[in-house]
Amino acid sequence: MRADITEGLEGVPLDVRFTVRDTAGKPLPKLRVDLWHCDAQGRYSGFGGQGDDRAGGFEGKTFLRGSQITGRDGTAGFTTVYPGWYAGRTTHIHMKVFNGTRAVLTSQFFLPDALSEFLYTQVALYQRARVRDTLNSVDGIALKAGDTVLGAVREERQRYVATLALVVDPAASPVVDRPPRPGELPSPEGIRGGPGMASGLQGMQSPGGAGPMRPRAPEGAARVKALVPPRTAG
Repeated sequence: MRADITEGLEGVPLDVRFTVRDTAGKPLPKLRVDLWHCDAQGRYSGFGGQGDDRAGGFEGKTFLRGSQITGRDGTAGFTTVYPGWYAGRTTHIHMKVFNGTRAVLTSQFFLPDALSEFLYTQVALYQRARVRDTLNSVDGIALKAGDTVLGAVREERQRYVATLALVVDPAASPVVDRPPRPGELPSPEGIRGGPGMASGLQGMQSPGGAGPMRPRAPEGAARVKALVPPRTAG
């Protein structure tokens, strides 16, 4: 169990705070929340051959992965860094909630495209030779999930803070962990199926499955339109 999952990794500081409630709105204490995501260059710990240079050396690593137990108020928090991106996926953070040994929620949450775009183009650690190809508006997993998994982000002194309310059924049937079937999940380059985590730091999910075709990155005015929420009539 650890709240700080950075392991000294550099990046834009980000605190992630969850509130876990049941369907009646009651806070749920003593649940385990797992969180994991890629680094500033879109690479996951535990897997090799990732990123623009297909670099190795990440096998056996555990950075940007951690678990916390919800408190009496149903909250759990992590200290991390803003995630990067990899081809075929929008910016996202994985999460999993356990009641004892039973997984009651497996999901991802998504961060504002405009903020991600600014960090990826203006902060040296996040800059890449190519433009991010997938935004929230075209990511299949984000579209299927809807607005309920868009993290609310605010700026605090020397860090960003992302908050998300999770509604779970503590009596939900167990979720069977398995590698994705072909075509189920897009993946980081060089890894089929996308790295995940089955149960804490000891249970990193095995890669598997082939990702879909990558969408073409919008450019110019079309990209600005995709990044900025549409103006409402009034």
